[in-house]
Amino acid sequence: MTDPVLYEKVSNKAYITLNRPEAMNAMTPEGFRQLAEAFKEAGKDEDVRVVILTGTGEKAFCAGADLKETIPAIAEGQLDPNVLDDVVLKYNPLWKPIIAAVNGHCLAGGMEILQATDIRIAAEHATFGLPEPKWSIMAAAGSLVRLVRQIPYCRAMEILLTGESITAKEALDIGLINKIVPASRLLEEADDYAEKICRNGPIAVQATKEAVVRLQSLPMELAFHEEWKYANKAFISTDAREGLKAFAEKRAPQFVGR
Repeated sequence: MTDPVLYEKVSNKAYITLNRPEAMNAMTPEGFRQLAEAFKEAGKDEDVRVVILTGTGEKAFCAGADLKETIPAIAEGQLDPNVLDDVVLKYNPLWKPIIAAVNGHCLAGGMEILQATDIRIAAEHATFGLPEPKWSIMAAAGSLVRLVRQIPYCRAMEILLTGESITAKEALDIGLINKIVPASRLLEEADDYAEKICRNGPIAVQATKEAVVRLQSLPMELAFHEEWKYANKAFISTDAREGLKAFAEKRAPQFVGR
């Protein structure tokens, strides 16, 4: 039986692939468990600096939870809610950057997973939406909190309340994604972003992500006071000394994550 989620590590990159193309990469209970474990694996592996998340095939990134298998399991309490929380990184964030390569439809739970990523590249034919209200359920795996913080309020409410999908071009226009590329170049573009990040100091990169995520919920004045606590991790690191030395010596720095 093929695993619904694939995990592969190449150098400093972890590739996580949703792998049910015959079902638009819809998530089964086992798929949710494997995705949660994949994020944890990437988080604890010191060699991993960037995660690239995508789906198998050209039709869908992820169409959300499998309606026949997963929704009943959730309703009947057969799927641990902590697993669902870990899939969308609610309470156990992954401070390593996550790049989403959206290879097709990104709907329902798929779009909720997307909102937990940091850089998002989409194929030209990709679509995005939260159709849950059409089934009289709610997009409550993070979207009720995250979406309005990531895009303009009125566009977030349009997506949440109508259940209608938007195109890749519309998603780009409202800032939901970073870039649109031909499907044939999707993973290449994701790799380009990943390589740029991997060349940077991992302590600075991860502390930057943690600071941005944690500080956005604080009043601005308090956030300014807290900001240095995260930056200090980078400034006192061995990597910071190496970075400054490499700059002075006009060479590429060799960061070790310490």
